[in-house]
Amino acid sequence: MKNLKRLLGCVALAAFSMGLSAQEQVQGFVHQQSKATDYVWPTDQQVLDKLDKWQDQKFGVLFHWGLYSVPGIVESWSICSEDVDWISRKGSLSYDEYKKWYWGLKDSLNPVNFNPEQWAEVMQDAGMKYMIFTTKHHDGFCTFDSKYTDFSIANGPFKNNPRKDVAFHVFDAFRKKGFMMGCYFSKPDWHCEWFWNPYFATANRRINYKKENHPDWWKNYQTFTQNQLDELMTRYGSFDILWLDGGWVTGDDINLDGILEKARKQHPGLISVDRSIRGKNENYQTPERGIPETQLDYPWESCITLSNDWGWVPNAPFKSPQKVINILSEITAKGGCLLLGVGPTADGVIEEEVTKRLHEVGKWLRFNGKAIYNTRITPVYRDGNVWFTADKDGKTLYAIYALPEGEKLPDVIEWKGNLPKGNMKLLKGNKRVKYVLKGDKVEVTLPKGMENEPIALSFVLKK
Repeated sequence: MKNLKRLLGCVALAAFSMGLSAQEQVQGFVHQQSKATDYVWPTDQQVLDKLDKWQDQKFGVLFHWGLYSVPGIVESWSICSEDVDWISRKGSLSYDEYKKWYWGLKDSLNPVNFNPEQWAEVMQDAGMKYMIFTTKHHDGFCTFDSKYTDFSIANGPFKNNPRKDVAFHVFDAFRKKGFMMGCYFSKPDWHCEWFWNPYFATANRRINYKKENHPDWWKNYQTFTQNQLDELMTRYGSFDILWLDGGWVTGDDINLDGILEKARKQHPGLISVDRSIRGKNENYQTPERGIPETQLDYPWESCITLSNDWGWVPNAPFKSPQKVINILSEITAKGGCLLLGVGPTADGVIEEEVTKRLHEVGKWLRFNGKAIYNTRITPVYRDGNVWFTADKDGKTLYAIYALPEGEKLPDVIEWKGNLPKGNMKLLKGNKRVKYVLKGDKVEVTLPKGMENEPIALSFVLKK
């Protein structure tokens, strides 16, 4: 997006039914969601099979971790010379001085307590089933040991640590827990001289020269990008998802077709997420910081932050467990997956407040996960605060009452449509509940003494 007005328009198109605050909506750059008519179904059966498996997972984590984690500021964007409200730089440094300071953070990132096993344990406890780790954001700083640049964590204060190749150990920890694996990579690289060439000023997020005037520079950048992706796809184990960010650089710009053809020989069925680039290499769409207004019948994922930022920031205001559960329920009923953004600290751990909140989410999912995992959409998917999902056979339905924050669980839950037959049960405790049908209306009486939290019910659909 080129300005804040367009940013706000995009957020409005993919607004929360449950509601995001204005602060959450405008915090940072938001990729515009592709239109439904832009989705192109893959023709590779292995990719289709992988997508089907991914749609079973429903809940994943996205880690942003890099230079920006040291001072706890917005990731990368503060070095982008664009005058918009959400790109802000504190202090009185000139732009060139600020960039020099920012690049210099590579000498400060020293995560001596780096503990990827803790990351994996926390996310598994939260009920997450897939992960995406940022190997390089737009600032070009690599969390993997690339031989094509020294601008990486493996060449700073952490270089003598046996775990200096951070990405390798993060991926390894999550593979051991059985997660589906995703690799985030930024197509633009603002630190690379072949993208932001030092001969010219850096006017905005794009390359700062004309390709037609300097075809050799651009060719060097294409080769650099292809080499780094080849490193990741060949040296860092098996992957299910290649999650490509920075939509102002297209797949055609870097010959993504060729990259994927090679990568899929090693990673059969690899899901390509070329974000906001409509077409065959955007295997699932990624509305950011919001949820589509209506149900969608093709693969998609809402990427939403636990706090207001992707990376770690001090004293962050985190979403409550109940809000995360309600968001997940809405997304699932509309046919998507939730990718929750969590920022590890500069020291390399998940902070305690995050751990506590995610534990509560996982606790709820351990009782009610049948209504989330392995489900698919059903034609009548909402009535008020009730969201509906279905088993793959379409016969067993789940009704999730997304209890609004600050409200008390009612004695009776009502909805229209999705009429049950036979027994209806609470997933938590497998308890039968009483209900009555009044025409096309269902009234469910809840047992006394229930915990004040979202609930999930299962029943067979009346034909």
